[in-house]
Amino acid sequence: MLLHGYGADGNDLIELGRQWQRHLPQAAFVAPNAPERVPMSPVGRQWFALTMREPGERWKGVTHAQPALDAFLDAELQRYALAPSALALVGFSQGTMMALHCGLRREAAPVAIVGYSGLLVLEPGKGRESLKSEARSKPPILLVHGEADDLIPASALFESAEVLAAAGIPCEWHLAPRLGHGIDAEGLRQGGEFIVAAFARARRAANL
Repeated sequence: MLLHGYGADGNDLIELGRQWQRHLPQAAFVAPNAPERVPMSPVGRQWFALTMREPGERWKGVTHAQPALDAFLDAELQRYALAPSALALVGFSQGTMMALHCGLRREAAPVAIVGYSGLLVLEPGKGRESLKSEARSKPPILLVHGEADDLIPASALFESAEVLAAAGIPCEWHLAPRLGHGIDAEGLRQGGEFIVAAFARARRAANL
């Protein structure tokens, strides 16, 4: 499941699926449009509104958007006759916020979560330890970020990784030198290899 960023739509990330398809020939790649239109934009979509003026708007946004995304994920798994554990979540920017928030709270852990240029959203007023009690699953996670990202600073990568580690959730990360708010060829390669390896581990575990 490929979750796009603020102001884009599903077409923005479906190319990742085309690039990874040769390594995952039996996988179904789905890149939905976020449910809300971006104000004053003819095509842009958003998982939740962003003004960058309210400290708690990201938490309010991911919490509000979670039920609809969870329902969509369940419907797609049912449509393809897949178990809940057959899900991998990939997000970019705001889509990463949604992938991490929803993925860690699903009863059945996704096989993997890959987050590009995003961050883990925490409830305002609560410390980093709050995730430990809220997370229902601990999927393997890869976070990839551009060193020169001017929209979500690279420090968000390290802060998110530290929170995940404190909650006992396995997390790998890659900082792309000189990259801004985007995905480069190396990040694409690492993301694909991470997902392939996660599915291979899941298959081995199922055959034990």
